[in-house]
Amino acid sequence: MTEQRPNFTTFRERLVARERMLGTFLKLPTTQVIEILGHIGYDFVVIDQEHAPLDRGITDLMILAARASNIAPLVRVPEFNAASILSALDCGAMGIMVPHVNSVEKAQAVAQSCRYAGGSRGFAGLTRAGAWGSFTGVQHMALQDRQVACVVMIEDQDAIEHAEAIARVDGIDALFIGRGDLTASFGNDPDAAKKVAEISARVAAAAQAANVPLLMLPTNKDDFEFAKGLGASAMLLSSDHGFIRSAAAKALKDFAD
Repeated sequence: MTEQRPNFTTFRERLVARERMLGTFLKLPTTQVIEILGHIGYDFVVIDQEHAPLDRGITDLMILAARASNIAPLVRVPEFNAASILSALDCGAMGIMVPHVNSVEKAQAVAQSCRYAGGSRGFAGLTRAGAWGSFTGVQHMALQDRQVACVVMIEDQDAIEHAEAIARVDGIDALFIGRGDLTASFGNDPDAAKKVAEISARVAAAAQAANVPLLMLPTNKDDFEFAKGLGASAMLLSSDHGFIRSAAAKALKDFAD
């Protein structure tokens, strides 16, 4: 009989296999939203330490809630920092997302921080990641290296020409195109949207050439089709903030006098 594993532990396998997965960013320091998303059927969440007031304590609880709700928890760290990555992984994150990766050297440092074998991840077995000592050290390290997804964000103009080389770094599992920051980098340029679409196509081609998956955040159904056309398989749909705003705005419109 084939061993049945929780969906959250197979996130990296599904990502590498280009399976269609849907997730969202989490910015609210709460666990209930995650439970709701798990019951609805979302595949993964990205706990956003970069743009939200989420410290190690609440991140730990949010990871616990995600795993309990059978939804894969990833953590977007505020910036590349080996200690921040280690903290998230020990708490049981099934993936790390690192913003502003614009060089091969930075990508290598990120990958090494996520891995035991060939990397520099600090060892701890009595953690949620290690099932609180249920595995031997060797088993724990092998399991983590197999299950943890390492995602880097291409969101700076100086990263574009290096995108394929970054994607080819050993230990990098996927690229995420950060179109928000790329758009902001063009200021009030009226052609910003067109330029970012062209950049997105270049980064997507780089991911395809390096044979790594692509993640994107579509803003509407047409944009979702655009992302699919570029080869993106894992999609982030809005955020908890965005869901609350859109639902609240619709309710006010529907019921206001």
